[in-house]
Amino acid sequence: MNWTPDSMPGLTGKAAVVTGANSGIGMPTALELAKHGAHVVVAARSPERGKATVAQIQRDVPGAQVEYGHLDLADLASVREFAAGVGTVDLLINNAGVLTGARQETKDGFEMQFGTNHLGHFALTGLLLPKLLARPGARVVTVSSDAHAAGKLDFDNLDLKHGYGRFSAYGRSKLANLLFMLELKRRAEKAGADLISVATHPGVTATNIVKLGPFQFLMGIFMKSAAAGAVPSLYAATSPDIRGGEFIGPKLKRLTPSQAARSEELAGRLWNVSTELTGVTFNEIAYS
Repeated sequence: MNWTPDSMPGLTGKAAVVTGANSGIGMPTALELAKHGAHVVVAARSPERGKATVAQIQRDVPGAQVEYGHLDLADLASVREFAAGVGTVDLLINNAGVLTGARQETKDGFEMQFGTNHLGHFALTGLLLPKLLARPGARVVTVSSDAHAAGKLDFDNLDLKHGYGRFSAYGRSKLANLLFMLELKRRAEKAGADLISVATHPGVTATNIVKLGPFQFLMGIFMKSAAAGAVPSLYAATSPDIRGGEFIGPKLKRLTPSQAARSEELAGRLWNVSTELTGVTFNEIAYS
């Protein structure tokens, strides 16, 4: 498909939140959204790096409407505080992700990758849902990965205190991202909500996550740049051709999620467990 960020429509009057926008594909995602007129919140854990990203965008795009927002997805109190401070939001880009080495826990006691990559974004989306639904054509873009295909959900071992592996934990969190995206789409449609839920896979991109992998020496040789990795997210967030439930990959191909990711039963169970763990209920689109 011959689409580039230059093909994006004008976004003046739109407000976007990009998680993990201080590095990786989040930074060029925030940059391009700001370049096309959106008011962008650079949501990041580190004030130093987040504010540096804001300054960089302002240098690259004079007059850009961009601000920093402190958000630690591994701390539900931080997620609630951030969401309460957000004004309007048309585009929520659930981009941030971690791949840890040894098993770690979030502030709330969840396994770090599941707690950050899935539960943090689940809670953030639910807390911002009333603000999203107040904006016609709002979109939630959740960044997943082809690593989801190797992911497995064991509800009796969600904390992974038994059998932890960093890559299997990462795949599990990316599977959860897709299950969440599709269940959000189903619930929004059933409620008649004007909301598009879509997921993306950026491809093998030279980001901080790759530095923890076994092929870090290939960074810059065979891996695409962060700017190239941001293209699926930008397309999903702005193209008029997007439909809810799509999974957009490299070269903007529509990908087919794994059989597990397409399971409505599994998605429903994960949704209920995520609600219990986070206390975020999505009342506006709850099943009756």
